[in-house]
Amino acid sequence: MNRKSLREQVFKLLFRSEFNDPEEMEEQAQLFFDSGDLTVTEKDREYITGKCIRIVEKTPEIDAILDDKLEGWTIARLPKVDLTILRLGTYEILYDDDVPTGVAINEAVELGKRFGEDSSGAFINGVLAGVSGKEKSVKSDASGDGSEGGKSARSGSVSERKGETYITRRI
Repeated sequence: MNRKSLREQVFKLLFRSEFNDPEEMEEQAQLFFDSGDLTVTEKDREYITGKCIRIVEKTPEIDAILDDKLEGWTIARLPKVDLTILRLGTYEILYDDDVPTGVAINEAVELGKRFGEDSSGAFINGVLAGVSGKEKSVKSDASGDGSEGGKSARSGSVSERKGETYITRRI
């Protein structure tokens, strides 16, 4: 299974976390894979489940970051599909060194267009552009290089809302 397909399956499994307690996620993963709708290798199954678990573990941190980036919205008011995609995208931007930031944002936008509302892609793009400004400091902190958190020196973009569309521009 290619990365794009794997990401979609992570999204689908992660979406179940919106409706189930974290301790039920192991059972939900079993149901997800046993539904007969999906044929995956054991390696892909481990990847999907492992990534979903890591995102769920980081959800409080991710939600705090998202809450800081949302203008005129709160986590509780977001459509569950958009929230799940934003959590996945934020995790990939800030904590997954195997996924380039641009890929994480583009793939999140594509998921938003496919599974979300008409304006989801633009909304997700704007929020994740804001999140990507924190990328360097968070990844540096995780690597233990001693740098302090906060705004990255290379946070070179600003997102602003124009009606139903978010516009991201480099500064």
